[in-house]
Amino acid sequence: MEKNSYFYVLHCQDGSFYGGYTTDLNRREQEHNQGVGAKYTKPLSRRPVRMIYAEAYATRSEATSAEYAFKKQTRQDKVRFLKKQGIIFPLQTNQPCKVMDHTKKGEPKDEEPEKL
Repeated sequence: MEKNSYFYVLHCQDGSFYGGYTTDLNRREQEHNQGVGAKYTKPLSRRPVRMIYAEAYATRSEATSAEYAFKKQTRQDKVRFLKKQGIIFPLQTNQPCKVMDHTKKGEPKDEEPEKL
């Protein structure tokens, strides 16, 4: 079975957002919280981080294209994008990560939220 590729969004302790790519959402969130995930999330002021949104894609190219598009947005546009995807602001600590499945042809569908 082929692994999905994911574009994901983290909400950092300092209130900022971080977008990234992975094939394993749980592992990647743990890496970020251990300070080994990315330079951006390494400072203690940004941790802990919480994964709030992800999109599953069939290919790495699709996932990294979504990541690139997200990173180019202003903060205001990122919030608008997340709200359109059903993320409720202000963010609640018990709000599960929402995962959208773009691996099938046709309309994207909600997957069951990942246990993060």
